[in-house]
Amino acid sequence: MHRVLEYIDRQLDQTLELDTLAKVANFSSFHFHRLFTAWFGETLGDYVRRRRLETAALRLVAQPRLPVLQVALSVGFGSTEAFARAFKTRFGSTPTAWRVSQVSNRDQLKSKLDQAPASAIANHGNMKVTIVDRQPTTVAYLRYVGPVGKPVSDFWITKVDPWMQTNGLYGRSRYGISHDDPGITAPEKVRYDAAVEVPENFVGPGDHQMTVIPGGKYAVGKFKGTDRQIGEAWDWLLRDWLPGSGMQLDSRPSFEHYPIDASFDQKTGEFESEICIPITPL
Repeated sequence: MHRVLEYIDRQLDQTLELDTLAKVANFSSFHFHRLFTAWFGETLGDYVRRRRLETAALRLVAQPRLPVLQVALSVGFGSTEAFARAFKTRFGSTPTAWRVSQVSNRDQLKSKLDQAPASAIANHGNMKVTIVDRQPTTVAYLRYVGPVGKPVSDFWITKVDPWMQTNGLYGRSRYGISHDDPGITAPEKVRYDAAVEVPENFVGPGDHQMTVIPGGKYAVGKFKGTDRQIGEAWDWLLRDWLPGSGMQLDSRPSFEHYPIDASFDQKTGEFESEICIPITPL
């Protein structure tokens, strides 16, 4: 099922047939459809529609100059009319009106932050961003689904850390792979993978899955702060830096990279990471 969700996210601009997805899962079409609904609490059609609209919503804000038609086509809608109807049903407004409101909200928040004392906010405007060519990386991961922030930190401590210790995975690069934008997706449906770099032939105890983080160009922002501040850093990178970069998102997942030498302060909860978003030229 994880492979199916990964396939859907990377093929949103294509026609996603039931038979094709069933083959990805190695089930018959009949059993696959029933199992999908049982596992995720929504039908396959509802899930695909939701992912297309949520991905479109992010691109509308992150790429404000991208025509609505191009956004619609990039997530598998054949016309602006069909996209607008589906978008209004999901978000309560047209794509254009939603984009305007989100950009306006962002500008108002930015104005408030500019007026706040420097000690009261994370200085994400000075976060160094570089363009990096990454190689494909094999990882083993545990999946968390739910609200982000402190619950994700608790997941690393209570679930991931014991699993890493059991499998002797300390001293390796770690990754936090974000499949959904918590500002758009309902909190109870946000997917996050806590991952560790491993050899391709890795085996070991635990309820983990394996995948490959795709290679290619990424915008990488150097972050240092707490789990409360990293959400602001993500927002700045996607909603402030990206629109003026001449780049756009593609279908690869975004993630946080925790290098082997990344610092972590147990007293303050402050840590270092690299926020990586997949990019391609406009």
